[in-house]
Amino acid sequence: MFEIPASGPYHLTNARLHSSLAPGLSAAYDSDGFALADIAIADGRISSIVANRQSNTPAGAINLGGRIVMPCFVDCHTHIDKGHIWPRKPNPDGTFMGALNATGADRAARWSADDVARRMDFSLRCAYAHGTRALRTHLDSVAPQEEISWPVFETIREKWRGRIELQAACLLGIEGVRDKKWFERLAKRVAAAKGVLGVVTYMLPDLEELLDQVFAQAIKHGLDLDFHADETDDISAISLKKIAEAALWNGFEGNILVGHCCSLARQPDLDVLDTLDKVAKARLAVVSLPMCNLYLQDRRSDKTTPRWRGVTLLHEMKARGIPVAVASDNTRDPFYAYGDLDMLEVYRMATRILHFDHPVGDWPQAVTSTPAQMMRLDGFGTLAAGGAADFVVFRGRNWTELLSRPESDRIVVREGRTIERRLPDYAELDDLMVE
Repeated sequence: MFEIPASGPYHLTNARLHSSLAPGLSAAYDSDGFALADIAIADGRISSIVANRQSNTPAGAINLGGRIVMPCFVDCHTHIDKGHIWPRKPNPDGTFMGALNATGADRAARWSADDVARRMDFSLRCAYAHGTRALRTHLDSVAPQEEISWPVFETIREKWRGRIELQAACLLGIEGVRDKKWFERLAKRVAAAKGVLGVVTYMLPDLEELLDQVFAQAIKHGLDLDFHADETDDISAISLKKIAEAALWNGFEGNILVGHCCSLARQPDLDVLDTLDKVAKARLAVVSLPMCNLYLQDRRSDKTTPRWRGVTLLHEMKARGIPVAVASDNTRDPFYAYGDLDMLEVYRMATRILHFDHPVGDWPQAVTSTPAQMMRLDGFGTLAAGGAADFVVFRGRNWTELLSRPESDRIVVREGRTIERRLPDYAELDDLMVE
């Protein structure tokens, strides 16, 4: 293929860049939004990006032959504390309740600090090898797990600093907020770790009161919010709307990310329009988890065929200016038996499930710059002069080539240097799977 130098400045020519990911590039783009460009790299940063026809290509430039170059990925919704427990605690029937019960049992029995740390590190090595630069994980924070997992996360974050920018959001059912003193202690713990306040919402009789308590703690401690909402096909599940209303009447000014929102796709059009108007007004952002929701939603005990895809209305949201993203969610645990924290796989599946094509438009931002903005990460998810030389070089030269193969031989560049893309062996975790 070609080799990127281990030291010194270098120049890439005939790189194929997408207009949505290289905002400073002035070029004649094709119908899919691509243009050929030259990229100069020095001291770990991009010193220039210019259209290929405008460039005086220096001798010794590395010719990419029109291969696609994308910025490193941003994965804004994962669960690396749960990751890779499937061999010891599989989902018995593939349902959401099966996942919830299996995970709860495994957490109570097995989630020591060492167990969580090793599985987290394994997950991050996978994400890093695939080209992820930033990742937000939810941490199960029901007592007493919060006293174990948050210190582990802080240690892991320091270990991975400079390779993957890590954020964490606490995760518990919103009914746990009823214990006001405990929830305030948790909020303080999250704030001390520079984390994000998160809960799972359900249609409880006191949902509005509980949401007010969540927003009050977020305001008090200066925290952003991250919700799991409406991960069901039940059309009566409208907690996305309730979150938007709570954000408005509390005057919340922080970032709010809401994940899943599956039931919205099942609701009557007038209800959908009302919800989307409130979500836009409240400045919420939404992340869909296409692989996990395809796995869990509409799974039928009578072995009949599922009838819907489980994803939310991203096109309608985007048309209203609502920031939208897709992310990995669970990997090899009872909520999703598969996955490897590979954001190219996520984007490939999202394109097929959600129709991120014809036209491609700026959908590539859904795995790069948009989640970076949701996570307050300036300079992540784009290719720009003066920015970090963190990018992925693929073999594919257009969308159909890129999304038709796993691209397992992609080249990941961090601070201008090619990393060793060695995926960890599952056998490393074998001792953790023994009863």
